[in-house]
Amino acid sequence: MNQNQKPRVSLLAAALFCRCPRCGRGRLFDGYLKIRPGCEACGLSFAGSDTGDGPAFFIMMPLCIITAVLALLLEVFATPPMWVHLVIWPVFIVLFAGFTLRPVKAAMVALQYRFRDVEKAEDVV
Repeated sequence: MNQNQKPRVSLLAAALFCRCPRCGRGRLFDGYLKIRPGCEACGLSFAGSDTGDGPAFFIMMPLCIITAVLALLLEVFATPPMWVHLVIWPVFIVLFAGFTLRPVKAAMVALQYRFRDVEKAEDVV
């Protein structure tokens, strides 16, 4: 494969399956959120990929709105006791954030690969 040509692995596939944005075969993460040093399949170095707090921001902002709207709707239509809210919403927030943080971080790494030159001169094999 030509080093200058970036193959078109689907951003959605790279994000949902947390795979290498170049080849789509190698794993992106070591553990839950730690990015691997490089792809074991194609040798792409992930050293230049830094998502910072972006994934958390893009999850928490919509999550706050969704949670507030759902809590308001539950209160208006069912009027449960306060302890129900104290049980439901923290669990909802933790589960929602926990399940979406990894794919959103993978999507941001794939976007960096596609639109920025994050590759280092040396590729990890």
